[in-house]
Amino acid sequence: MDPLQIVLATGNPGKRAEFASLFAGLSLHWLHPDPALPAPEEPHPTFVENALAKARHASRHGGRPALADDSGLCVHALGGAPGVRSARFALGASGGPAATRDAQDAANNRLLLQRLQGLGERRAHFVCVLVAVRDPEDPEPLVAHGWLHGEVAQEPAGQAGFGYDPLFLLPRQGRTLAQLDAQAKNRFSHRARACSQMVQLLQAFWGVAPQANRTQG
Repeated sequence: MDPLQIVLATGNPGKRAEFASLFAGLSLHWLHPDPALPAPEEPHPTFVENALAKARHASRHGGRPALADDSGLCVHALGGAPGVRSARFALGASGGPAATRDAQDAANNRLLLQRLQGLGERRAHFVCVLVAVRDPEDPEPLVAHGWLHGEVAQEPAGQAGFGYDPLFLLPRQGRTLAQLDAQAKNRFSHRARACSQMVQLLQAFWGVAPQANRTQG
């Protein structure tokens, strides 16, 4: 059976690497959106709605099934913020988008620490919602969820990962996600848990074979 050709609706290289590892047990051939394609709007208040919008957008423009995620960090003391605005958290404060993804991540982390300054409550959790659609009008999208609970560290630590990983502290390990190697992170992260569910859904409902993953060169 030929691998399923599926559009991975993200331009984030960190996410692409994680997805390649987390779906390595399935016969999938990843396709990537044209970099010139405008990003879809993400105006929705929930992770599920935004992930579905991104999956439909990618399928519409790619002409294939598509997989999209919407994920973010929810901080208790901030009423769940940055939440669905996690990737764009510092945009309003900085006056515009940063020049690079790394610069935007750094701006987001700085703003988060500023908002939590002087607060004792630092509990937080990561959310990941994955949505897969066969086509842009698929009435039965596959939806998977993953969560990871921890707290916001007092300062960044670690060089691995991306986004808020340097600030997301795992109390039991005494380390941030950015202090873990990719193999350790992919055993229990929010994205790993959502991907584990999605693997089962793709096999059960789409009949995707459990073979080695193939990536596009």
